[in-house]
Amino acid sequence: MGRQGRIDDRRGSRSGRGTGMSGFPIPIGGKMSLPVLLLVGIAFFFLNGGLGGGGSAFDVDAPLDQFPGQAPPAPAGQDSVPGAPPADEGGQFVAQVTRDIEELWQDEFEASGRTYDPVGPARTMEAADDQPGPVVFSGGTQTACGPGSSSTGPFYCPADERVYIDLTFYNELSNRFGASGDFAKAYVLAHEVGHHVQHLMGIDRQVQQIAQDDPGRRNELSIRQELQADCFAGVWAHSVYERRLLDEGDLDEGLNAAAAIGDDRIQEQTTGRISPESWTHGSSEQRQRWLRRGYESGDPNACDTFSGDI
Repeated sequence: MGRQGRIDDRRGSRSGRGTGMSGFPIPIGGKMSLPVLLLVGIAFFFLNGGLGGGGSAFDVDAPLDQFPGQAPPAPAGQDSVPGAPPADEGGQFVAQVTRDIEELWQDEFEASGRTYDPVGPARTMEAADDQPGPVVFSGGTQTACGPGSSSTGPFYCPADERVYIDLTFYNELSNRFGASGDFAKAYVLAHEVGHHVQHLMGIDRQVQQIAQDDPGRRNELSIRQELQADCFAGVWAHSVYERRLLDEGDLDEGLNAAAAIGDDRIQEQTTGRISPESWTHGSSEQRQRWLRRGYESGDPNACDTFSGDI
């Protein structure tokens, strides 16, 4: 793994609590066709430098119009410790794994002639050693995208370019969905950083433009965007394998986690029926397939979820 990394630890904060967010898909859309999106958003980026970008890829599916892209980051709570090295095992895990994931993307961006901006306020990976990155909170917290809640699970806020996670989610992942193990936890973080990569590349903005032009494709496009983040997580997993840091069964833990949070699995468990027309993140099979594709290829250009069948 890379250097230790830091977190913005808001656990125990008195002023960082907030209400839950909507469980409905983000509005994404526009005037650009999907083939054009792929041409300029993925292959062109990693081969020739790509697009700059803003946009939104909010993972908890809150309505995008509630989260203005230029909103300033909300301050941490009174008891938060922004940028402090985490003292507990859970905080250390988030800091170390996120740092390792970001080192991969730093290399990928440099190979395409770009500079990777890490999660959080730092503008370089070197500065990230002294500034907070992911936000670890308890119950709820304020974000530049509005109030965040543990009930939504981990999420990415494009307005402040932060990943947010309440570590009790890992207990939920293990106890409720049967997906345990360190690599299952790491997959979740790699997926969220994958949304940050989409944001830096401008993919989220382009997807938003497409769905504005064709609202009937909103859910489909949301699924494609989520599956790409899964594939990006697989690209990182490939780098871990190449460094001989994967133990036997680690990949299976990640695949099990991807299946556990598939829309069909969650719907069946919570409502007893499966409604594909309401999916926003993809089925268990789709999420596993795209995670595995990224893992087997180790190539971000293999993560083309926006053309053809998914």
